[in-house]
Amino acid sequence: MEDAGSIKESLKRIDDNIWEIPIGSKPGMNVPGRIYLSDKLIHNLEPEALDQVANVAMLPGIQKYSMAMPDAHLGYGFPIGGVAAFDEEEGVISPGGVGFDINCGVRLVRSNLTVEDVRPVMKELTEKLFQSVPAGVGSKSRIRASESELDDIFLHGSRWAVENGYGEKADLEHCEGGGCIEGGDVRHISAKARKRGRPQAGTLGSGNHFLEVQYVDKIYDQEVADRFGLEEGQVSFMIHCGSRGTGHQICTDHLRTISQAAKKYKIALPDKQLACAPAQSDEAQNYFRSMICAANYAWNNRQIITHWTREIISEVFRSDIDELGLDLVYDVAHNVAKLEEHTVDGKKKNVYVHRKGATRAFPPGHKDVPQAYRDVGQPVLIPGSMGTASFVLHGAEASMDISFGSACHGAGRVMSRAHAKKEFHGEDIKSDLEKSGIMVRAAHPSVIAEEAPGVYKSSSDVVNVVHDLGIARKVARMMPLGVVKG
Repeated sequence: MEDAGSIKESLKRIDDNIWEIPIGSKPGMNVPGRIYLSDKLIHNLEPEALDQVANVAMLPGIQKYSMAMPDAHLGYGFPIGGVAAFDEEEGVISPGGVGFDINCGVRLVRSNLTVEDVRPVMKELTEKLFQSVPAGVGSKSRIRASESELDDIFLHGSRWAVENGYGEKADLEHCEGGGCIEGGDVRHISAKARKRGRPQAGTLGSGNHFLEVQYVDKIYDQEVADRFGLEEGQVSFMIHCGSRGTGHQICTDHLRTISQAAKKYKIALPDKQLACAPAQSDEAQNYFRSMICAANYAWNNRQIITHWTREIISEVFRSDIDELGLDLVYDVAHNVAKLEEHTVDGKKKNVYVHRKGATRAFPPGHKDVPQAYRDVGQPVLIPGSMGTASFVLHGAEASMDISFGSACHGAGRVMSRAHAKKEFHGEDIKSDLEKSGIMVRAAHPSVIAEEAPGVYKSSSDVVNVVHDLGIARKVARMMPLGVVKG
């Protein structure tokens, strides 16, 4: 295998924030690699993540470039922050291009509350949210889905939650794809994946997942902010979680099958973690349709958490949801593969776009942007690390040419969880955050240490890259008031 350090040495600068790994940098590359990074961020990118970008460029049927967003870091096979599109007929589908936490994603709920309204009750609000929304490793929901209900969740996503009283129809209209991808098939989901999924609908999980009380600290684009219902000083609620144990198990199960399929179809892999199968093969389609089910499970999960969050806010402020203006701004996925139409070499074609730690950033006028936002572009939600800024952006036209309509998904780690636990102490981080006015409630201090602000890149630096490239433009900056973690 080519030395990862030599890949970094081969980087060529194309523009201020665009770097390229030329095809000849590593034998077998079918397309160049494209890395979207500023001068500041390029120094923090592990050479191994660059090597992964080059490896992905070797997969059959890849279109235009193997890409990495500005929050990129080392992942399983694909870098986290990786984007790759594969021809519908000649390309492949790879679970490593989606990741184990299928449809880990973010949603933002606005409110009519102000910072002045919320600060006096932050301790009570944070505690009640922690008690109401199950969080942590192995956390279980108040809901115990039956086998038939689980099938309904797998096939219909957020619609199941709304139809069963966990939200309202307007939530679906302000959610990527209406909170559902059509075409799921439950026949290739294992009994173990189903067992893990039944008790976890409506749970936050652990790791970098969170429920955060935020306020709008700065508006960059007033016109678009008005369309999204955001204004300075306003309190909002951000939910970040995914498909929990069922998504992880679906990925694990199908990786075994697809690893064998790669050998069967004689696909030369530079890394076994890039296991893939021809896009139209049974193995690839069985995974893809099961992945859709996991993605739908995740949308349902965030919808239920949204409902319980609204209930707690309503209880604390003794007012109903409508008066509080608790409207869903948007919900985005950032670990998913989708069959989409894009223009490649001047021709429209269908491609399987793999986004692993990357968010769709569709521009104004795109048919998949909700009607309410179609003339300004899709809301793009970028969470910060614990205690730091999150951002709302809107998709811009350049995204379709530069990145298959994709943007970054967060701040991006610069330190492993194991290293973080040695470097930081959870109680100290909690104390420091509370001194700065940010309440923190977590299942265990080690979770806080693993997710300390120093573990991540600057969310501002990451967001500035996609803004400057015209992939997505900044609308608002949000700062935390309270954080609930598993």
